[in-house]
Amino acid sequence: MWIALTHIISPNINNCELTFMNREPIDYQLAMQQHENYCSLLKTCGAEVIKLSASLAHPDCCFTEDTAIVVDELGIICSMGVLSRRGEISAVEKELARYRPTAHINLPAMIEGGDVLQAGKTIFVGISKRTNAQGIEEVTKLLKPRGYKVIPVQVKGSLHLTTAASAIDDETFLLNPLWADPGPFKNFNLLYLPEDEPWGANTFRVGDTICAEASFPKTIELLRKHHGRVEALDISEFRKAEAGLSCLSLIFRDGN
Repeated sequence: MWIALTHIISPNINNCELTFMNREPIDYQLAMQQHENYCSLLKTCGAEVIKLSASLAHPDCCFTEDTAIVVDELGIICSMGVLSRRGEISAVEKELARYRPTAHINLPAMIEGGDVLQAGKTIFVGISKRTNAQGIEEVTKLLKPRGYKVIPVQVKGSLHLTTAASAIDDETFLLNPLWADPGPFKNFNLLYLPEDEPWGANTFRVGDTICAEASFPKTIELLRKHHGRVEALDISEFRKAEAGLSCLSLIFRDGN
C-alpha cells in the first residue's frame, strides 16, 4: 500500500515563499478544487491519502514533500531552509512516526525534501537555496550505513531539484539540464525536457503511473513514448506558489 501525506491548503497561501517567481494572486477556491482533484488522482493510483490540517497558520503547509525524506527503513525529518516553514514539520513527523522510525536534521544543516530524488538505493540531493552541503552530509551519515548512495547535484535555476528533474523509473530521469547539472546522472537514462516547457520536469510516480502537469503537453507526449501510463493534472494555482505536482504530497510505502 502506498501512503500519501497531504495537508489542506492554508487560507494564507497568498503569503507563500517565492524565490524565482513574481507574486500573482492565487485563487483560493480554485486551488482547493485542484487539491481535491490531486487527492482523487492519488487514490486512483492506489494510494491511501491522509490529509493533515494542523499547520494552517503556515502559508506553505500544503507542500508536504519538503518536510521529510522517507526511505524503507527511516523517515528523516528535514531542517527547512526558511524560517517561515519550520513550524510545519511537527504535524508531519507525528503522522510519519506511525510508519517509520524517525531521525532529525538540525540547523545549521539545512535540507528540504523537494531537493531529494530516489532511484532504488541511489539518492540524489540538490544543492540549492534551501539545501546546503551540511544538510547533504547529515543525510549521508544517516543513509550510507543503510546501503544508500547519496549523490549531490548542483541546482542552478530552480528552487528545488524536483523542479528540474524527476525519476520516471529507477533507471530513467526526466531532466531540465539548464536548471540541474546532468553530470551526476551519467549512469542513468535521461529524457531531456522540451526547451519551451522548462517547468515540466516535476512529475511523480505511484506504482506504475506517472503523473504530469496538464500545462505541458510536449512533456506528456515525451513521457508517453517511454512509459505506459501517464496521467495529467491541472495545478495552475499552485504553480503561482512556485510549486509542482510532487510538492503537494509525501509518498511512501506502508512499512507496517
